[in-house]
Amino acid sequence: MTALISGAALRRRHPLCYNRSMNTTAPKDNRNNKAPRAENRARRLAALFFILVFTLLALCAAAVFTVDPFFHYHAPLAGFPYIVDSQRYQNPGMAARFSYDSAILGSSMTDNFDTDDFSELLGLKTVKLSSDGAYPRDLSVLLDVVFDEHSPSRREQPVRELFIALDLITLTADPGETKFPIPGYLYDRNPFNDLEYLLNRDVILDYVAMPVVKRAPTDLSFVYGMDWLIDEWTGPEFVLRHFSPSPSYSGEESAESRASGLIHATAENLRANLLPYIEAHPETTFTFFFPPYSILYWYNMQREDLLEARLAQTRAAAEVLLSCPNVRIFYFQNEEKLVTDLDNYGDYTHYIPEVCRWMTECFASGKKELSTGNLDAELERTRDIVLQFDFDALFTGYGVSFD
Repeated sequence: MTALISGAALRRRHPLCYNRSMNTTAPKDNRNNKAPRAENRARRLAALFFILVFTLLALCAAAVFTVDPFFHYHAPLAGFPYIVDSQRYQNPGMAARFSYDSAILGSSMTDNFDTDDFSELLGLKTVKLSSDGAYPRDLSVLLDVVFDEHSPSRREQPVRELFIALDLITLTADPGETKFPIPGYLYDRNPFNDLEYLLNRDVILDYVAMPVVKRAPTDLSFVYGMDWLIDEWTGPEFVLRHFSPSPSYSGEESAESRASGLIHATAENLRANLLPYIEAHPETTFTFFFPPYSILYWYNMQREDLLEARLAQTRAAAEVLLSCPNVRIFYFQNEEKLVTDLDNYGDYTHYIPEVCRWMTECFASGKKELSTGNLDAELERTRDIVLQFDFDALFTGYGVSFD
C-alpha cells in the first residue's frame, strides 16, 4: 500500500520546496549601515583633532623649554636675542642660573645701575635684580633664591656682596606682604605647576617668537634701565610740570607718635625680611644704601609733617644694620648739589643713570659711607638742607605754584 505524503510534509523534507510566505530573510536596510560608518568617522576626526592639539601644545612647551626665556631650566642660550623686561617673572631664573658673585636688589631706585660699572670699579661680576616698588618681603623672596645652595649659581660660586636699596616708604609695609603677587611656579622646584610657564601664551608670543622677529636683545648690563629718562623728560620744567605735592597734614596724631609707628614698622621688616640673611651669611657683605631722592621728596615730607619722623626712621634702621659686622651703609640723601638739581631727575625721586654711576664710585671709594660715628651729623645735614632750601624761589622761577 503506497503511503500518501502530503504537500506540507514534502516541503518540510525537501529544501527546494518552500513556502514563500515563510521566508524570514529581511531585505537589506542601508540606513542601518550608514550610522556605524558615521560614528566611526566622527571618532577618527575627534582623535585626529586631539592628536593635533596635543602635538601643537607639545611643540609650544618644547619651544619654551628650549629657549627658556625666564631661565627657569637653564642659563641663556648663546646667540638667542633674549628680551628681559619682566622683573618678577625673570628675576628668580637670573638669580638661580646666571653666573655672578654680587647682585643689586631693590626698587626702581636700582633700575639705572649698569653692572659693567661694578666690574670696572669694584671687580665684581654683578647681576641686577631690580623689583619696582619692592617691599621688604619682595627682597626676602628673592634672597631665598640668591642664597639657594642647590642652585647652579651657588654651586658655581658664593655671593661676595649684595647691594640693596633701602626706601623709607616701603620699609613700613606689612612684613608679610609683597608689592605684587609672586608667580610661585617660577620660584619653587615643583615641576607639576610648570605648565603655567610652558603653555603660557604671552611667554610664547612675547618672549620666544617676538625676539626672533625683532632681533633686539636686552643689554643685560643695563637690564630694566629707564630708557625714558632722556633730556626731554628730565629737568626742572618737566619734573615740576608733573609734580603733585602731598596734601598738608591735618591730623591730630603727634609727631612723636608717628615717628614711633614708622620706627616700629621698620624694625619689624628688618627682623623678618633682612636680618635673617645677614646673620646666616657672614661670608657675604651686605651693602645697603639710602637713595638720593630729590629735594621735592623732602618738600612732601614737610607738608606731611614727617621730616623729623623720616629722619628718626633712618637713624633707627641704620643703628640696627650697623650692629652687624658684615653690613655697610651709604647715605646719599644729603648730597646737596645732587638732590637740589632737578636736571638729575625725571620725577621727584627717580634719577638719571649718571647718578647711579656716581653711587657706584662711592661704593668703591667709601665716600658717603655711614658709621655710628657720623650718623647723627649726616642726618643733621639732611635736616639743614631741607629747612634752608628756598622752595618758593624754585616754584616761582619755573612758573608753578602749589597750595
